[in-house]
Amino acid sequence: MPFVAITYDIKGGQEDKVAEVFSDFQRPRSAVVPGADGKQAGRILATAVFIRDSLLVRFIEFEGDLDAVALHMAGQPGVQEVERKLKPYLNSPRDTGTVEGFVQTFKNSMLRSVTQLSVPRPSA
Repeated sequence: MPFVAITYDIKGGQEDKVAEVFSDFQRPRSAVVPGADGKQAGRILATAVFIRDSLLVRFIEFEGDLDAVALHMAGQPGVQEVERKLKPYLNSPRDTGTVEGFVQTFKNSMLRSVTQLSVPRPSA
C-alpha cells in the first residue's frame, strides 16, 4: 500500500499545543474514498502524525487514486477542524478554507517518496 507524507511548517516551541490539536481528531466518516463518478476510487487505511521542532508530518497510508484521497480529505469535518485549529501555530499560512485550496495545499505539502517497503500481504 502506498504512503504519502504531508508537511506543516509549525512555529517553534508550539509542539505541545499542536499535539493537543490532534488529540481529539475525528476520523473521516468512512475509509472509502469516492471518485468523481461516485464509485470507490480508493481507501484511507491509516494515518499518523509526527512532530519535532517546527516540522509536523502527517503520513497517510492509502489505496487507489491519490487525487481522490486529497479531495475526500478536503471535505472531512475532522480534517477541516484540525486545519482551522492549526492556523495560529503555522509559520507559513495554508490555504485550506476551500476544497480547491485544500487540494492544492495538499499537493504542495507532499514530501517526495524515496522508497516504500512493506511486508507482502497474504492473498485472499
